[in-house]
Amino acid sequence: MSQQDIDTLLSQHKLSKLDYENIKKILDREPNLVELGIFSAMWSEHCSYKSSKKYLNGFPTKAPWVIQGPGENAGVIDIGDGYAAVFKMESHNHPSFIEPYQGAATGVGGIMRDIFTMGARPVANLNALRFGNILRDDKIGAHQRYLVRGVVEGIGGYGNCMGVPTIGGESSFDDCYNGNILVNAFTLGIAKSDEIFYGKAEGIGNPVIYVGSKTGRDGLGGAVMSSDSFTDESKSLRPTVQVGDPFTEKLLLEACLELFKTDHVIGIQDMGAAGLTSSSFEMAGRSRSGMIMHLDQIPAREEGMTPYEFMLSESQERMLLCAKKGSEQEIIDIFHKWDLDAAVVGEVTDTGRMELFWHGEKCADIPIDPVSEEAPILDRPTKRPAYLQDIEDILLEDFAYTHNQDAFIKLITSMEVVDKTWIYEQYDSMVQTNTIKKGGDLDASVMRVKETGKALAMSSDCNVRYCYINPKEGAAAAVIESGRNVAMSGARPLAITDCLNYGNPENPEVMWQFAQGCDGIKEACAKLNTPVIGGNVSLYNETDGVSVFPTPTIATVGVNEDQNRVLPSSFQSNDSVLYLIGQTKHEFGGSLYLKELYNTVGGKMPKIDYDAELALWRLVIEANKKDLLLCAKDCSSGGIAIALAKMSAKSHIGCNVGIDTIDERDIFSESFSRAIVEVRPQNCDTFEEMTKDLKITKIGTTGGKHFTCNDIVLSLDQLCTYYFDTFKDVIKL
Repeated sequence: MSQQDIDTLLSQHKLSKLDYENIKKILDREPNLVELGIFSAMWSEHCSYKSSKKYLNGFPTKAPWVIQGPGENAGVIDIGDGYAAVFKMESHNHPSFIEPYQGAATGVGGIMRDIFTMGARPVANLNALRFGNILRDDKIGAHQRYLVRGVVEGIGGYGNCMGVPTIGGESSFDDCYNGNILVNAFTLGIAKSDEIFYGKAEGIGNPVIYVGSKTGRDGLGGAVMSSDSFTDESKSLRPTVQVGDPFTEKLLLEACLELFKTDHVIGIQDMGAAGLTSSSFEMAGRSRSGMIMHLDQIPAREEGMTPYEFMLSESQERMLLCAKKGSEQEIIDIFHKWDLDAAVVGEVTDTGRMELFWHGEKCADIPIDPVSEEAPILDRPTKRPAYLQDIEDILLEDFAYTHNQDAFIKLITSMEVVDKTWIYEQYDSMVQTNTIKKGGDLDASVMRVKETGKALAMSSDCNVRYCYINPKEGAAAAVIESGRNVAMSGARPLAITDCLNYGNPENPEVMWQFAQGCDGIKEACAKLNTPVIGGNVSLYNETDGVSVFPTPTIATVGVNEDQNRVLPSSFQSNDSVLYLIGQTKHEFGGSLYLKELYNTVGGKMPKIDYDAELALWRLVIEANKKDLLLCAKDCSSGGIAIALAKMSAKSHIGCNVGIDTIDERDIFSESFSRAIVEVRPQNCDTFEEMTKDLKITKIGTTGGKHFTCNDIVLSLDQLCTYYFDTFKDVIKL
């Protein structure tokens, strides 16, 4: 092969010349095309984390309740009474931008397979969606609205067909996502804590069995495509987007759960990114074993497929499992009963090598460890972004004064604030009949664990403006808010999973943002005792040299010991007393106020106080256990005024609130560690006795037909029109 041919192949496979020299050293020869494709996929950013691995080391991952941390298909925590919660979040950003319906749908399908591969039945989905500016009256705005509609339809279509409720999530809109939308999918499942399955292949001579759908050519090169930036040319890469079939996935789920009741399984792995390549190498790599596979035995959906295509296809709804020798036919019978393909395609060896055969002839022979465990770890240069110097000293006082009433109307109709019922109503949130708090109910979503009488609360959060102006503290703030939302439902936050969405790692400023973000997550998780039990890194979220804002999405899961004590987030009664917990300062850095009124993202972050945050969590959780609270809601984007407005609109109950502030605009300040709680008048004294370690202020009462907060006065009907009708009017344009 000529050097020009080699250079062309390396370019197509996103491999460097140094990578190629390492491959030749590992193999002690030139690689063939199949082997080159395998190295390309496994050493891609998407599969190897080669740019990010350096910074992921050191995440807090252990706690008495952590059963499985990072390194498996999903993380697992003990939720008591012999049961475990299995959960993870992953990205499907690039495919969803290219083909929104299938990209989002297969993202949901993939994360659900990660959960039931562990032996857990999926019981709840969340999603975190970031789109560009849908308000623009041009091609970009029209395209973003098209992407919203396609992504939402894809998520709903797949999740609804699977019978797994989508019970919440978040969605935000910013110009920084015009060239790269973000679609992050989260699934949680329930299993018995002593019946967790892992992705390993061990036991010499044990069979390797392929189960699920047939393999086609869809998704070829998907992992490599997701490890590069977008250009005008790459935006048309539809063949790299997988095509999902939720009905087949439902059959696969039930077949796997039936299989797990037997003692036939040694290990099982979803075929996700890089398909058969990643699943086989990861299973063998975890066990330090070897594997033989006969690729001509793989069930094929298309004629004339090659070994290269079989190894790199990302066709959906497929699993690879290692079974006990002698159980082959019983396993095949289970999957055939569910109208699924199943075939013995190989066996475990002790060679430490992956040996692939095609009609009896060896077509690839690769040592496993260097591919699955020893991918290049890059130490990319970092540099503090130049833009920070231009924005860090921005103050609210730099801008013309805006009256509070006018500012409030602007904020309550912001795409970040308004109700997204148009999205939620396309998701089945009540299937399985365990949903207690669903999308649109504000703050955390909650489901009951019917086997134990407990409840699980979960929330996905990230304020990207904070992450832009201070990547470290912004990432920490995402951990804080996600945990705070869980605590406001009465649940104790236990662990997080993350989805770290950043721009091009070849840009030193982006790598600096990423490194800082990881430091922030490490700090917050350690201080709040919410370890990281799994997650995902998505880099190269960049188009034509423009990267997205740092977006480290955090999903926190917590346990409420009593499913009947789940705190709502909106008013529950007239004539109740409202308290503000926490201290309000004049803090507008990265605020929604600056963005919406002055189109500015800048300033200094609100101050983080972990002790105050934990004290807030403990107070609400303990007061809820004593039945002292009617509802609780944290104060975040838009401050106290917007938090109260959401509570009022959602409940259709008015309020009359007066708050002492140094600056009248501080009702929109976004100081951390604050919440609003609703208390019955007869419980006020008891509640106040519990709050000696925290600043609390009685700020008003509920009731009436108006929303009143200091100098803001609005009829309840007008507030509800703003809150509930704005988004659906925009998205239908």
